[in-house]
Amino acid sequence: MTTRTFRVTVRGVFDGLSPEQRADLLSRAAEHDVLRAAFTPEGHLSYDIAARPAFTFRFQDSGEEEEDILEATEHAEEAARAWLTERGYGYKNLRSSAEDLSQAPLGKRQRRAAAQG
Repeated sequence: MTTRTFRVTVRGVFDGLSPEQRADLLSRAAEHDVLRAAFTPEGHLSYDIAARPAFTFRFQDSGEEEEDILEATEHAEEAARAWLTERGYGYKNLRSSAEDLSQAPLGKRQRRAAAQG
């Protein structure tokens, strides 16, 4: 059985932040900059609170079966909720999307390499 790699993106909006919470997020913005965004097992948070209250968590997970993507998505949503709740950050409009990289279309270079190999 082949291991499948899943990328799960959980998006939402900060809601009802206190001035202190907003200041804390602003002070840590550099470590959560979208230019540093990566899919990681523990999840990577990115936001630009100065521009808008939206955030994105990026998770990488794996599984054996195609259906494992549902569990990976649920795990990612739970992890995002836990991170926000532990810090007392209000949020709304949480939604997620997931991609099974084994099902992703090949890029032009990948198609060429596959045809040659």
